Amino acid sequence: MALISVPHFIIFPFMSQGHTIPLLYLGRLLRQRSIAVTIFTTTGNSPCIRAILQDTDIKLVELPFPQEIDGVPPGVENTDKLPSMACFLPFAIATKNMQHDFEKAIQNLQPVSCIISDTFLGWTQQSAAKLGIPRLVFSGMGIFSTTVCQIMVNDRPHAGAVSPDSPFLIPDFPKLKLTRNDFAPPLCDIEPTGEWVDFMGEQVLAEAKSHGLIVNSFYELESSYVDYWNQKMGPKAWCVGPLGVAKQVPPSMAAMEKPLYIQWLDDKSAKGEKVLYVSFGTQAEVSEEQLDEIAKGLEISQVSFLWAFRSKGLEYLHGFEKRWLIVKEWVDQMEILNHNAVKGFLSHCGWNSVMESLSANVPILAFPMMAEQNLNARLVAEEIGVGLRLMPSNGSVRGFVAAEEVKQMVKELMEGERGKAVRRKVEEMRDAACAATKDGGSSWQTLNVLINDVCGKTSSQSSSHLPKNDEFLSCQERGVIPDVPLASPSK
Repeated sequence: MALISVPHFIIFPFMSQGHTIPLLYLGRLLRQRSIAVTIFTTTGNSPCIRAILQDTDIKLVELPFPQEIDGVPPGVENTDKLPSMACFLPFAIATKNMQHDFEKAIQNLQPVSCIISDTFLGWTQQSAAKLGIPRLVFSGMGIFSTTVCQIMVNDRPHAGAVSPDSPFLIPDFPKLKLTRNDFAPPLCDIEPTGEWVDFMGEQVLAEAKSHGLIVNSFYELESSYVDYWNQKMGPKAWCVGPLGVAKQVPPSMAAMEKPLYIQWLDDKSAKGEKVLYVSFGTQAEVSEEQLDEIAKGLEISQVSFLWAFRSKGLEYLHGFEKRWLIVKEWVDQMEILNHNAVKGFLSHCGWNSVMESLSANVPILAFPMMAEQNLNARLVAEEIGVGLRLMPSNGSVRGFVAAEEVKQMVKELMEGERGKAVRRKVEEMRDAACAATKDGGSSWQTLNVLINDVCGKTSSQSSSHLPKNDEFLSCQERGVIPDVPLASPSK
């Protein structure tokens, strides 16, 4: 590939908040290394992205989203607004119709050093190959879950499991025992078939042809799985997280200007009360009975909690007390997790939430619901010990969780001996996460190596051009990293 004097990276996130926001943070990190960055999105998603990037000179290209998609309501351009996850597959498949406009727009932006696109946009690999541009994949999953899922496809270790809850071993990881219920359909099936299998097969093939895999994680968190992936699977995984370090710090506000939920946390902090933050993301589909049981368990735990409630079912919750605060509008989750009153996080274990919680030194009470969240819960509670886990009453990893289980595990996380052990471990991981993103840290170096690798650069610049440790804000401060030229990777 010819040397490009000013490296130019194109970033194309999938149309979902959980997939978009980490890539916007990555765009900031690239821009701070004097890389030109252009974000591709749709017209309907553009306003939100422009608001997030308003303090940057990152460019934005809008593409029209396909219309009249069978199974998707008119005007919906983001999965967060889908009425049901049953609409997800037709939504994702429809993005293929954007390929012509995507390629035409890129030709007007040449030269381009690299295309970073979401794993659900596998068709962009065809475009990248046609235009002679390397493509990097962003999946939104950690490398533990990515590796285990690929082993399931390649080696089918679950084939001999007599039931969905029968444990089986994972090849090359003898201490790791999983069940079919740790995986969402169709991966949990013995012989998976269907439209979803075909779609994911296309994405896996596109990934295999790509230049690498960008992971929102850091080497110290999942080192054995990073090494395994890079030695036995591929394409090469680049751990460059936690990406949330690039989040813009909002201007300081007077107390009266703070959001209600921050004022409420300030009051709890002043009283010396510990708060449990509760959030299950924007796409979880939770039954009325389960929501009611969670609410009962939280109430009888006698713990103060802030519940950010974006999914359906708010109308089912009744009997609020003063120690509760339920917020149904958008909240700044990272701001909440970094508040000194918040001492625990009851979470669905979406990967972004896991990374944000660890970076904020907040232990997790895992309540996985969909996608790879059961695997993330395994990682959190069993592999690295930064959280505890709610267990269904039926003895499976999937099923109805009783109020008594919620009560006991909330109290254990916030006050118990197991909770204390988890806190020590999460503090260790927080320190490792912060160190990874600083000058000389694993993620800092990995991003430099990735840029040099993609751009075909040679080590010609002095490492003195990198910001020093005291210039790089900590994970708690969440600042914007100084704008510096790209330097050669540390040896």
